[in-house]
Amino acid sequence: MPDQLLDAPLLDLSAGSVELTQAICDIESVSGNEATLADAIERALAPHSHLDVVREGNTIVARTMQGRDQRVVIAGHIDTVPLNGNLPTRFETVDGRDYLWGRGTVDMKAGVAVQLKLAAEIAAPALDVTWMWYDNEEVSSDVNGLKLLAERRPDLFAGDFAILGEPTRGDIEGGCNGTLRVDITTTGLRAHSARSWVGENAIHKAAPILDILAGYEARAIEVEGLVYREGLNAVAISGGIAGNVIPDACTVTVNYRFAPNRSAAQAEAEVRDLFSGYVVTVTDAADGARPGLDAPIAQEFLTAVGGRALPKYGWTDVARFSALGIPAVNYGPGDPLKAHADDERVALDEITSCEAALRTWLTGERD
Repeated sequence: MPDQLLDAPLLDLSAGSVELTQAICDIESVSGNEATLADAIERALAPHSHLDVVREGNTIVARTMQGRDQRVVIAGHIDTVPLNGNLPTRFETVDGRDYLWGRGTVDMKAGVAVQLKLAAEIAAPALDVTWMWYDNEEVSSDVNGLKLLAERRPDLFAGDFAILGEPTRGDIEGGCNGTLRVDITTTGLRAHSARSWVGENAIHKAAPILDILAGYEARAIEVEGLVYREGLNAVAISGGIAGNVIPDACTVTVNYRFAPNRSAAQAEAEVRDLFSGYVVTVTDAADGARPGLDAPIAQEFLTAVGGRALPKYGWTDVARFSALGIPAVNYGPGDPLKAHADDERVALDEITSCEAALRTWLTGERD
């Protein structure tokens, strides 16, 4: 065992998934500070001879090598957004339901705990499994651990199906919307505000942009049986340099969440057409992912798990698998509406039910 792992926190993978969730959450791992948790995960997996463990940076991969006909990739990120007085975790009861409260409980360490427990306990799954736990999901894409792993070790992504442990309340959310962010800029002419007629107010020129956005009717688009809701919204506006100067520039930042029936390039073309005549600069773009639920292996998963099939409105890393031709879904405990919230909390029964359902599918045991 490498020396740095000897000082890593001990994770008991034989503990219950609720207790394991609490232990993982109490190891603070805000994006950029995942090394301690990554060390703990690697140390906990080391004794399990049925797993081939690989580490790239603070991303841990563990594979079964049973020679099965099919392979599934099951992934989860180990980082969280910054804390706000919500660690250490604690148990609480709300309206008669028991929860684990604290940062990371929903997004997405409960899912990671379920995955780690099953990785350790299922030595001979019905299909081979590649488990991935990666860093820097909550920050810029250029440091995303899954993205970097795909670039450095594409061989590890071989698989017929992928599951990302994002919080879904135990439902199955297929694919995801794409996302596009643009800056729309207007220009004017600076002047003293006491003599405004001498200048041209760039902020005033942005009014038609806001009118277009206010009047835009978001669409609901069906893709392979799932209905994805779109959204086109201003998320920021900036302009002006002083309280007595007519501004010569204004920027409206717009975010477009588009259904996965279109590419990011097609979404960009649509936005440019909608704001024809304005300077439009793309600052971020990512394709969505089609549901992929028509694949036989996905149907088997749906049947075994028994949850509802729903669309994923936000963008997630399932899109990275989809881009590689691997159908992928989101599946995990936790209400996504509580992700990143100061009162982030996960229902205990969702943790245990997700563990039981995933175990049923991976072992091939059916009632």
